[in-house]
Amino acid sequence: MTATIRFFEKPHCTGNARQKAILLSAGHRLITENLLEFPFTREELRSFFGALPVAQWFNGLAPKVKSGEVDIHGMDEHQALDAMLADPLLIRRPLMEVAGVRLVGFNIEELERIGVSCKESPRLNLLAGVDLEGCPGDAIGIQCDQPRTLPTLG
Repeated sequence: MTATIRFFEKPHCTGNARQKAILLSAGHRLITENLLEFPFTREELRSFFGALPVAQWFNGLAPKVKSGEVDIHGMDEHQALDAMLADPLLIRRPLMEVAGVRLVGFNIEELERIGVSCKESPRLNLLAGVDLEGCPGDAIGIQCDQPRTLPTLG
């Protein structure tokens, strides 16, 4: 089944680009939204997390989480939503909405469960064994939130 997916992303995020490529190559239609600028209400943002524990709502690679400035294990639901609304980089990505079902994170099994076929995607086969929620730059020390420039030649 081909699905239309509302996909909330961090623009220029390599991880989100890989996730979108998987969905598009599987024939799905994406409506992309900028996660960092979208005017979520508290209730709307909360609706993506379902029954997941609060710590799993967060982007574990966000600079404030990695530095320990934000203690994701010490927050209740209200504190977590306040923090995320103030700093959307804290939100685990992507957020997705498919036919009224809202999800957080890129979980192939969960997508398949709700009828979003991904397992036959040619892109997924190319990315076998890759952490589809992780940041490819993290392994080599590149932080996506830091400005990068191309090297100067000669």
